[in-house]
Amino acid sequence: MGNIKDLNDIRIGTIVHADQALKLIPQLLPYGFESFEITFGDSCDGYDLREFGKQVTELLEGYDCVISCLGLYSNPLVEDAYGEKTIKGWERIIDNLDAFGSNIVAGFTGRIPDVPVDQSIGRYKTVFGELAKRAADKGVKIAFENCNMGGDWNKGYHNMAFCERAWELMFDALPDENIGLQWEPCHQMVQLVDPMPQLRKWVKKMFCLHGKDATVDWDAVSARGILCSEPFAWHRTPGFGDSNWTDIISILRMNGFTGSIDIEGYHDPVYRGDLEWTGQVYGLNYLKSCKGGEFIKIDL
Repeated sequence: MGNIKDLNDIRIGTIVHADQALKLIPQLLPYGFESFEITFGDSCDGYDLREFGKQVTELLEGYDCVISCLGLYSNPLVEDAYGEKTIKGWERIIDNLDAFGSNIVAGFTGRIPDVPVDQSIGRYKTVFGELAKRAADKGVKIAFENCNMGGDWNKGYHNMAFCERAWELMFDALPDENIGLQWEPCHQMVQLVDPMPQLRKWVKKMFCLHGKDATVDWDAVSARGILCSEPFAWHRTPGFGDSNWTDIISILRMNGFTGSIDIEGYHDPVYRGDLEWTGQVYGLNYLKSCKGGEFIKIDL
């Protein structure tokens, strides 16, 4: 398991959108957030990334807090102007991550629209083969989020990195050590996949996590299945869902994980709107408690 010197070997933070970061981060730091993922949505156009990085890191001065990663969630595999813009966005973030003190860029793999996942692997290898080399030269890791974005094996647009079979194909095509996952249990649970065996199997490929949980209504699944009009699962802020995050963090630690768990908000059906940050700060403190509380050392 290794020698844990303090309990910030795994940091607990949240996601902030780039256009809100300079306003939100100063308000959130006093609550004890230990990391921030800054996401640009589907484009980082219009940002001077080096200047933005300078502004963000200045906000963190005096706090034990880091920028865990930058996120770009769009489709770089489509062969059109949008895909080209997305690739350029990945390149710009890779080239400027050091301005934020980070070394992880996260996002969707993309996919060729509405064909089976395996038919996107060739294009994936071409695009991310080059991006992985560019990233490796700068000491940067690429982490793919595991959200299906409404797609499945046979059809979809945004992302193919949502299931184990896709990961097997992806990592076989590109076994580069700096390509991995940005994982969360929620996206597996809403597929009715048990996230814990998956975590144990793939933990070495997980570079960072999103702090998002789920609640599955098994009575609804048993009574009506998953194709009926009634919902059977809800995305939840950690502390309100079905996962045991103490176990999740223990598995991460036992496998040497030292990254961040950044809460992905704005999904919880209860703690939303005016209650958004009430829920997120509760989730922050809950996840911190799952790390084991304050570090205690007694000399004998």
